[in-house]
Amino acid sequence: MDFAALIPISGIAAGVAIMWICYKYMELRVVGRKAVEEAAREHAEKKKLEARLAVLERIVTDRGIQTAEQIDALRDREPQTESGQLR
Repeated sequence: MDFAALIPISGIAAGVAIMWICYKYMELRVVGRKAVEEAAREHAEKKKLEARLAVLERIVTDRGIQTAEQIDALRDREPQTESGQLR
């Protein structure tokens, strides 16, 4: 059997394998970057919800007459969205 023909075939196969590994590596980097961004976004949303929950807990536990005034004050402080409408 002539093994000389296997040298270029193995070189081509190795090149294809290396390109495939590089492609998978880049794909994993993109997926990892998206996962990190999603985790950061979810963390920010969680912090925002925790802050809103703390405000609601403070309002519910306060049994004074000023509760309605506090709710109105919080509505006035609520940030606007990009379209300029209140949430």
